[in-house]
Amino acid sequence: MEIERKFMIDKDRIPFDITAFPSLVMKQGYILHSPALRIRKENEKYVLTYKDSGGLSREEINVTLPESAGLKLFGKCDGHIIEKTRYLIPSGNRDDSTGRDLTIELDIFHGDLDPLCYAEIEFDSEKSALSYDPPEWFGRELTGIKGYSNSDLSLYGAPQSLSHS
Repeated sequence: MEIERKFMIDKDRIPFDITAFPSLVMKQGYILHSPALRIRKENEKYVLTYKDSGGLSREEINVTLPESAGLKLFGKCDGHIIEKTRYLIPSGNRDDSTGRDLTIELDIFHGDLDPLCYAEIEFDSEKSALSYDPPEWFGRELTGIKGYSNSDLSLYGAPQSLSHS
């Protein structure tokens, strides 16, 4: 089960140097969009992911694949291929339900989706997700808003309005 919240980010408001944190260079495409069946390359690793439809909570299954299978599946993708860099930033908060340290996954999109930037935080319970108080530099919440899921970005490209507020 994936439980996450997503927020728009204005890169000029980030109060620190993001390059000081670990990052992943990602490329992903969609074989199906609803439910989502996605192939992603994370640095040199290929991962096939199934996600059912949903907003705050949804089922997610990940399977690591050999490079040959990953490359073949990229050829079966529908829509735009998404390219982004994900920075893994400690949030300074813990999940209320488990005490796990929360990580901000800051995605900076490249190519056709530049200047899109957003942050996702994954939680261990819906209660923890709903009680999370985002930092001041986070912008408008995007959780469940049509047009901002990676599947929608792949199908339709960048939303017309990239407002940060």
